[in-house]
Amino acid sequence: MSTSESIAAIRTELGTLTTESSNSRYPDLGALNTGELVAAMNSEDALVPSAIETALPTIAGIIDEIARRMHDGGRLIYVGAGTPGRMGILDASECPPTFGTDPSLVVGVIAGGTKAVNQAVENAEDSEAAGAADMAALNLNGNDSVIGIAASGRTPYVIAAINAARARGAFTVGFSCNNNSPLGAAAHTSLEIEVGPEFLTGSTRLKSGTCQKLVLNMISTIVMVRLGKTYKNFMVDLRATNDKLRARSERTLMRATGCDAGTAANTLLETDGHVKAAILAIMAGIPANAAAALLEQNHGFLPAAISAGTP
Repeated sequence: MSTSESIAAIRTELGTLTTESSNSRYPDLGALNTGELVAAMNSEDALVPSAIETALPTIAGIIDEIARRMHDGGRLIYVGAGTPGRMGILDASECPPTFGTDPSLVVGVIAGGTKAVNQAVENAEDSEAAGAADMAALNLNGNDSVIGIAASGRTPYVIAAINAARARGAFTVGFSCNNNSPLGAAAHTSLEIEVGPEFLTGSTRLKSGTCQKLVLNMISTIVMVRLGKTYKNFMVDLRATNDKLRARSERTLMRATGCDAGTAANTLLETDGHVKAAILAIMAGIPANAAAALLEQNHGFLPAAISAGTP
C-alpha cells in the first residue's frame, strides 16, 4: 500500500471514531466570549465521571487482577503514545512518593522514549516494531500487568506492545475512548469509555485525557490499597524526606494513633521517617526495629502486624 493509500485508509477510519467527531454543541468557538468558552469546557469535562461510572465493574475486575499479580511479585506497566503515554508516566512517577514503592514496580512507557514526554516524536506512534521492542526490554512475565492506553484505540505502537506483552504471559488491558476498538480486541480485557466528541475537534488531550487521568488514579490507588500500602485512609508507606512530608507524617501518626506531637516526632525519628512502622511501634508498644521486622513478617499489612504485635 502506498503512503497516500495508507493515509486515505486512516482518514476513513478516523471518520468512524467518536473521539474524532465534531462537537455539534459548539460549532464555532471563536464566536463565543471567554466566559462562554470557560463554561462550555467545564460542562464538557463534567460529562467524564458519568461516562466512567458505566465502566466501574470492569475497572474493579482489572484492579483485582493487577493486585493479585503484584502481590506475587509482578509489576504494573502503562504504555501509550502522546498524551496517553504521558498520563501513564505521570501516574507511575507518583507511586514512589505516595506509596513508598520502588520505581521499577509501576512503570510508564511512551512511544519515542523519554524525549516524547516533552515534545512530539514523528512517526513514533506508528512503529509496531518499537512497541514490541519496548515490551521485550522489560522482560515481562506472567505476574506483570500491562495497560495499553490510546484514546482512538487504534494506535499501532500500543497495539503491538499489547500483543507482545500478551505473548509473554502478562495480563493485558486495552484502554480506549472508542467502543469496539482494535486495542480492546488485542488485550485480555477491554476497557472502553466513550466520553463523546471533544470540545476542540480531535484534541484528545481534553476529555479523553481527563478520563485517562481519573481512571489511572483509580487503578493505581486502589491497587495500592489492596497491597496494604495504606492504613484506614492514610498514606503510611511514604518516608518523610522534606519538611512538608515530615509535618504531614507527624499529623498522620497523631491522627492514626492518638499520640501527641512529641511522641510522633520521636517515633518517626526512630523509624527513619517510615510512617507505617511508626504507627505499629506506637499501637503495639514495641521498639522501632521490632516494628520493621514485624511488618516484613506480615507482608507490609499493618492491621495484621498490629494484631500480631499486640499482647
